[in-house]
Amino acid sequence: MEENHSKRPAPPPKLHGVIVFLFAFLLLHPSMASAAISIGVNYGTVADNLPPPPQVATFLKTKTTIDRVKIFDANPDILRAFAGTGIAVTVTVGNGDVPALAKLPAAQSWVADNILPFHPRTVINRIAVGNEIVATSDKSLIAHLLPAMKSLHSALKLANITSIQVSTPHSLGILAANSEPPSAGRFRRGYDKIIFAPMLEYHRQTKSPFMINPYPFFGFSPQTLNYALFRPNGGIFDNVTGLNYTNMFDAQMDAVFSAMKVLGYDDVDIVVAETGWPSVGDQNQPDVNVENALSYNGNLVKHVNSGKGTPLMPNRTFETYIFSLFNENLKPSISERNYGLFKPDLTPVYDVGILRNDQALGPTSSTAHPPTSSGDPSRKWCVPRSDASDEALQENLDYVCSRGVDCNPIRDGGACFEPNTVRSHASYAMNAYYQAFGTQDVNCDFNHTGLITSNDPRWAGYEACTYPFKGVKMEKSAGGSVKSSWANIFVVLACYMIAMLLGYF
Repeated sequence: MEENHSKRPAPPPKLHGVIVFLFAFLLLHPSMASAAISIGVNYGTVADNLPPPPQVATFLKTKTTIDRVKIFDANPDILRAFAGTGIAVTVTVGNGDVPALAKLPAAQSWVADNILPFHPRTVINRIAVGNEIVATSDKSLIAHLLPAMKSLHSALKLANITSIQVSTPHSLGILAANSEPPSAGRFRRGYDKIIFAPMLEYHRQTKSPFMINPYPFFGFSPQTLNYALFRPNGGIFDNVTGLNYTNMFDAQMDAVFSAMKVLGYDDVDIVVAETGWPSVGDQNQPDVNVENALSYNGNLVKHVNSGKGTPLMPNRTFETYIFSLFNENLKPSISERNYGLFKPDLTPVYDVGILRNDQALGPTSSTAHPPTSSGDPSRKWCVPRSDASDEALQENLDYVCSRGVDCNPIRDGGACFEPNTVRSHASYAMNAYYQAFGTQDVNCDFNHTGLITSNDPRWAGYEACTYPFKGVKMEKSAGGSVKSSWANIFVVLACYMIAMLLGYF
């Protein structure tokens, strides 16, 4: 009997409504079509006042958007605590254990003791074999590093585990001294072909990442502070590639990438295993403070979440772990004890945008910028400080308008063009940026020239100018917005195809 294709049954009325609603929702809310990139943290425990692991696991799961942690051992109490949370855990083999694990039986025993009792209820995503071993210059550790990685990988396969990667974190000391500009990045002579070429080949074969610990904190000078903190600056030009670098993090990442490319391994993924900035330091460290820690880590989160990648690795994303989760009071120096995003009582040292439901609004130190006491406390705007110079505000203005925020209202003929002053225009632009990129303190810092207020900042006599509040129009910009547009198109096309299959079209 010949099938009749001339008519298709109409979709049920309720399904019809769902399809129409989905189309309309995606068109009106395109940001929902692209997922945010997650941020991980290093969960160190060199302290005697930290909360118990179950409390930490519950806090991260319910109060933050953190969905992965890296620990510096294979602590069974921590692994048990994260069971059932869905939070991925990277465990670490101690440096001293590396030589023995170069042999398969020892690796199998290590996996049996430290992985099998917890996997898969605890999502263990990676084993870090040692930490910055090449930087130790210990010939025995270095010689056994790759064999230990291979043995652990084999032990996992023999245990029928294919979801756990094996890698090792490196400091930037693996690069040659003359690795500037970024295009000149090279591994240290003698280490490049003997150590890193075989290691990168292993990463390629096992589809595991090359792990690095970039720390602009260790590479900045007073002259490059803004460059290190992702703040507005003139940038550093790479004459070889013609690319301009506006932050040190990208420069460090691209230097490593260049070194990998020279050896022919630019296809291997990179994971940022550690990076951070302390919030308290010694008296001879004036640039170690809450504001700078907030600026670095907050801007880092924004940068990674943007999906822009780096100048040499555009549109690439990097799994990133901030150092660290807690302040650790048994570390040797003041700055080392104060890298934490949180205090041991789980209150934030400052907010970098990882807390759910506005759990915190900013730094808990005396240097925070609280809203003013008058006005509507449920509303927040970002405005210039009274002591901010016109020169600094012009830099803010130029920076904001180059980042995709709609500055048309403060251009000639716009509703907020008058009063035609740098301060008025900067006030509008700084607030527009603050509302667009998230109402966290870091987005109203502007190199200490911004202030959060609950008073409506419109200028008297110019009430026709409405300052953005919780969401502004974004102009088309490079990087993330283009990526989001393609994601939106993909989702809409998918919905269209579903509708066709259901007989709606």
